[in-house]
Amino acid sequence: MEEMMNKFFESVGSFFGGGDQIPWCDRDVILGCEREVAEANKGDSEEHKSESIMRLSWALVHSRQPEDVQRGIAMLEASLANTNSPLHQREKLYLLALGCYRTDDYSKSRNLLDQCLEIAPDWRQALSLKKIVEDQIAKDGFIGIGLTASAIGLIAGGIVAALVRR
Repeated sequence: MEEMMNKFFESVGSFFGGGDQIPWCDRDVILGCEREVAEANKGDSEEHKSESIMRLSWALVHSRQPEDVQRGIAMLEASLANTNSPLHQREKLYLLALGCYRTDDYSKSRNLLDQCLEIAPDWRQALSLKKIVEDQIAKDGFIGIGLTASAIGLIAGGIVAALVRR
């Protein structure tokens, strides 16, 4: 019985806590990537600059700081138009989707993942993130329905209480 209760509380906790397995990035990693980009801008090849900017974008969208995530999204959106390779486009779309997920823009994240999966339909990383995003959308809908039902119940209870007092 105790094991059953523990599983119940664990599932409720993971439902309300999120619990995705997407890695986070520390501030020192971001600083290292920023130094790498600064050094690459001093004269390295365009390919090296592009790779270091991509690493910085990855680190930013994996940050716990919302302003870093926003910066990563802006960098990726700016560089997406200049992307010719389907592989690079897929990577940037995925990172953009992850950034949108981290900023709670789930519908945009799902749309970006759909674009990503058009390029690579079997890409497990994108499929996994899409499931996480869709679960979050469903959870938000479930919570919204619960809040609406609670509000209706409170209003109906207030009306009944007012009628009983008369």
